Amino acid sequence: MELKFFKRNRTLIIKIDGEIDHHTCETLRGETDRAFEKMGGKNIIFRMGDVSFMDSSGIGAIIGRYKNIQRLGGRIAVAEANQRVEQIFQLSAMQSLIPSFPNLDLALEYVEGGKE
Repeated sequence: MELKFFKRNRTLIIKIDGEIDHHTCETLRGETDRAFEKMGGKNIIFRMGDVSFMDSSGIGAIIGRYKNIQRLGGRIAVAEANQRVEQIFQLSAMQSLIPSFPNLDLALEYVEGGKE
C-alpha cells in the first residue's frame, strides 16, 4: 500500500494505492493520524480509486478515523472509489456514515460545508 498526503485548507486528502488489509491498516491509521495532527486538520477525504483490495481491517481503520473526525466537529468522505470499494461500502453499510463521491471536487464541497 502506498499513501500520498495532500492538504487543502483544513482538509487532509489521502490517496491510497494498493491493498488495505490487516497487514497495512496499522500504517494507514498511524500515518493518517500523524499527518492530520501535523497539519491541524478538521476534515479527511480518502481517494480510493486505486485500492485493489480492502478487508474488515481496512473498514475498521476508516471507521476509526471517522470517529476521531466526528469528535472534532469535522467531516470525512471518500472520493473516486472504484467498483470494488463501492461494493465493500454497500455490504458493510459504511455509506450511511461516510458519503462517497465520484470525484474530489464534490467530496471537497461536502467536507468544507457545502451540500449535504
